[in-house]
Amino acid sequence: MDEDLGTPVVDNHLHLDPEHGRGLEAVREFARSGGTHLLVVNKPSWLLGIEPEVGEDFRPVFETTLDAVASASEILDGRAWPVLGVHPGLVSKLVEDRGFAPAEARDLMRAGLECAAEYVADGSALALKTGRPHYDTTEAVWEASNAVLRRGLELGAANDCAVQLHTEASEDLTEIAAWAEEAGLAPERVVKHYAAGRLAGPTPSVMSEKDRLERAADRGEPFLMETDFVDDPDRPGAVLGPKTVPRRVRWLLDAGEGEAVRNAHVETPRRVYGVDTEATLDR
Repeated sequence: MDEDLGTPVVDNHLHLDPEHGRGLEAVREFARSGGTHLLVVNKPSWLLGIEPEVGEDFRPVFETTLDAVASASEILDGRAWPVLGVHPGLVSKLVEDRGFAPAEARDLMRAGLECAAEYVADGSALALKTGRPHYDTTEAVWEASNAVLRRGLELGAANDCAVQLHTEASEDLTEIAAWAEEAGLAPERVVKHYAAGRLAGPTPSVMSEKDRLERAADRGEPFLMETDFVDDPDRPGAVLGPKTVPRRVRWLLDAGEGEAVRNAHVETPRRVYGVDTEATLDR
């Protein structure tokens, strides 16, 4: 029987790969531990064997994620939602491995985001994912990546949806928040995936390690919780396992941090994504 923690429990960023990884067994493990809702982000295109030439070539990546989400929702007491986009690390694959000019890589990645946005527009996906490399790169690649990121913010504004970001480690992304405002997207609807416990600018999606969560809870500002579970058979358990968020919720509740739990699993999902994690819970 699934453990009931008495609250919705949301993992804001993980990956599912039913064909190559643990897939739905990871969802069952999450549910058995008390997890109720998932935001499932498509895996990077190259890990699914896709080498895109045009934006439409990303579609099989997105369809794979939609199928996984539908199956996950049948298992969960709550539901899963898809987050679709183009991993910012693709720019290096295109430029270094396939000989694309940075501007060509930029245009292809923006086209992939535009394809992802079609799923948001028709109600199939909840949010978009974009970003920029978290590692050192050339100025031309950095500029191209920022252009991709800004296109993602524009598409979020145009489709009235949140945008998850994969970026360098930072506690100050106010520049990106300003770009979001310029594009017409509220900065709180921009989510920094793999965040520490403090962040200026976007909403932090905090990696569910105790020290990071303590800082986030102490701040009292909106935050989300995630594992970035990658569902890669070559990296079992990476980054954090699917039981981690429910276990950390139990730990927070035991520490008297009920308000922080409600913040991360009810109030912030409503504020960022417009979803009601209580109304979608089937007890």
